[in-house]
Amino acid sequence: MKILHLLSGPRNISTALMYSFAQRKDTKIIDEPFYGYYLNLSGADHPGRNDVLASQPLQQNEIIESLLNDPTEKALLFVKNMAHHLDAVPLHFLDQLQNIILIRDPQQILASYNEVIKNPMLSDIGLKRQYEIFRYLSDQKNPPVVIDSSEVLSNPKNALSLLCSRLSIPFDASMLQWQAGPRPEDGVWAKYWYANVHRSTGFEKHSISQRNLPKQLYSVYSEALPYYEELKKFALKS
Repeated sequence: MKILHLLSGPRNISTALMYSFAQRKDTKIIDEPFYGYYLNLSGADHPGRNDVLASQPLQQNEIIESLLNDPTEKALLFVKNMAHHLDAVPLHFLDQLQNIILIRDPQQILASYNEVIKNPMLSDIGLKRQYEIFRYLSDQKNPPVVIDSSEVLSNPKNALSLLCSRLSIPFDASMLQWQAGPRPEDGVWAKYWYANVHRSTGFEKHSISQRNLPKQLYSVYSEALPYYEELKKFALKS
């Protein structure tokens, strides 16, 4: 079994990408297994917090063990994580995975995230942690595949074909479409965060977010931008 490990930030296309891989008959999906751990560690007051805490193991060792020893008989295990959910988690287990870092312009992340949870900080959007993980894996001679959501949205078929090639798996055209609505793999938090993807049936055409960035988030954007720009240098080009 090959474990494909997606490390995203919030308000990206990570759930759509998870749904895309879920169309493959050779793939099992796991949705954000460290979310409860992160909420418990950070004390963050997210929508549905108590339900999330009750739905998952909260100890990092237990979570890692369950991922590395998942009993699926399918060829691929696709694990979606938010990079900042791995705060204070030792990264050595990532050496056994094929890691994918999904990035998005932080202006768009912050403007979107602010509509759910007001006044996010740099630590809430995962870009710094993505960069730290990228550096760690690169130093371990196991560099992750970096993809920018804008590339996927502008040409889904080309971007996914290139991603699959880099992961040494065959591209499957079924990845381009899915049925609208929730999936059984969704975490209990889906009703708070997944409304847009539940209305979708595929990757929508690329469009720059029209949300204005509130002035109080300018400084966070300035902090986040260098991490995004550095990671973007390594992003796949379709």
